[in-house]
This record gives sequence, structure tokens and C-alpha cells, in this order.
Amino acid sequence: MEKIKQALDRAKKQRGDTQSARMSMDWSPVKYDETKAVKSSKESMQKNRISAALEDDKYKDAYDILAVQVLQRMEEHRWSTLAVTSPVGDEGTTTAAINLAISIAKEVEYSVLLVDANLRNPKVHEYFGVKPKYGLCDYLRSDMELSDVLYRPEEIEHFIILPGGAPISSSAEMMGSPKMCGLVETLKDHYPKRIILFDLPPILGTADAMSIAPCIDASLLVIEDGVTKQSDLKKAVDILSVTNIIGSVLNKARY
Repeated sequence: MEKIKQALDRAKKQRGDTQSARMSMDWSPVKYDETKAVKSSKESMQKNRISAALEDDKYKDAYDILAVQVLQRMEEHRWSTLAVTSPVGDEGTTTAAINLAISIAKEVEYSVLLVDANLRNPKVHEYFGVKPKYGLCDYLRSDMELSDVLYRPEEIEHFIILPGGAPISSSAEMMGSPKMCGLVETLKDHYPKRIILFDLPPILGTADAMSIAPCIDASLLVIEDGVTKQSDLKKAVDILSVTNIIGSVLNKARY
């Protein structure tokens, strides 16, 4: 627990320093009008339980309800960035993040950008059966335009994806870099009615999620019914105190 406490203290300090650091950054605007359209695989979406994109799926309404609840909390505080994460992994974070993003994109007033920020194991693109050439890692490590990385599933309106790219081992340093925090601010400022969701790796075990959390307005915890330990959940909540936890999603519920 001592290592977690030290990391938590560092993250809290980083949150306090983030605003002043942002003021000195100069980031070029993102050109969303150049975002390329990509055809998704319906078979991949069915296999990976992307219910919100499937008209006759029996779980679609559950994600629509979740989207309304999330938007109410985000609108109340004028937040636009949301981290979706879990305590230890395999709780279904990516599935929940994708479905939530698509459900929010259905709202007339909103568009959604989903960022695959699990740089050790990026897989959002796999859920759509897409193989993007570049990703977030490429953008952070080079001078390429963000418009070269973004793509939108042509079957889903108002929905854009920033894939993770090739897996990397030095992900914590990259997630906590000034360029990453600057990217978050750029994405927030470009459109006033855009929600940006970040599919993050688990809180416990690596420092990745903790590194970026101070730059994000709020967080949503995904827990697995009957599997996630109460002790792990408590540790995750303590670590996420650097952001605003708006609630949790009970996934794989056994009724």
C-alpha cells in the first residue's frame, strides 16, 4: 500500500499543476472534417457484444439508460472528458466503454470521441474488425497530424475513434506526458458538445491510468459481479480520488 500511497500523492500534485502547465502549451487544432470513414464488421460487433450498435440486441436499452445517467452527471458539472476503467482487469471495461460511447452518440446534441488509452494492450479496433495503420502511440511519439490517426465507423453517426496503435511497454510515461495532457485539452476545446471517453487499463498493477487521471474530468468504474474483490475496489476508489468518480457499472451481472 505504501507504493500506492506515494503514487496517489504524486497524482494529486500533478492534478494541481496541470492547469498552470496547460496555459503554457501551444497545441494545433484538430481537423475533424478530414476524419476518414471505415466500414466495420457486423460479425465482429456481434461477437464482441457491441449491443448499442445492433438494433435488435436485448441489452441495447441498458446502455442507453447508462448513457442518460452519465450525461446528466457530466452536464451538471460541465464536464466533457470521462475515463472508463476497472480495478484489476477482465471486468469488461472496453465493452462498456464502446457501448456507452455509441449510446451517447445517438443523442442529437452530442458527438463522441472514444480514445483507446490502453497502450499496453490496445484493442478497441478489434471490436469493430478494423486494422488502423496508426494510433495514439504514433501521434504521441511523432509530429504527425491527429487527423491522420482518427477514423469513424461509417455505420455510426457522430462517433469517432482514436485507436491505440501498436502496444508499448513505456506506456505510463507516455500517458503522463505533457503532450498527452495537451491532447486532452485540445480535444475538450474543439467542440463544446463533444464527449471524450478514454478506455483506460486497470487501476491496480500499473501506473498508466493514474498518470492520465489528473487530466480527465471524471471517471466511471467497471466492476464484475461476483468477481471484483471489495478490497481491490476500495484501493481503486482511493487512487481515483484525483478525479471525480461519477459511479460504477456492474458488468456480467447474474440475475
